Amino acid sequence: MKSIRDNETWSLVELPRGHRAIGLKWVYKVKRDENGGIVKYKARLVTKGYVQRPGIDFEELYAPVARLESMRLVIAIVAHYGWGVHHMDVKSAS
Repeated sequence: MKSIRDNETWSLVELPRGHRAIGLKWVYKVKRDENGGIVKYKARLVTKGYVQRPGIDFEELYAPVARLESMRLVIAIVAHYGWGVHHMDVKSAS
């Protein structure tokens, strides 16, 4: 919850008349090392978005995922110019 608040990923709004709130649930996962020892506990808050209806419950979609064609183009340009490629993972939890 601290990560969600710190990143300002949501804001509290009034529920429109005639609408029901979308359900949500916590998903828990235990990360383990190669020996089976517990490394850390992870939790995600997920919504049951399958009940949403376009134009009624939401107006736009956003998923920060690159299309395969875009990645192929970027890698082709990198190869052509002999540049290096770096990977980065952004974590929101502390």
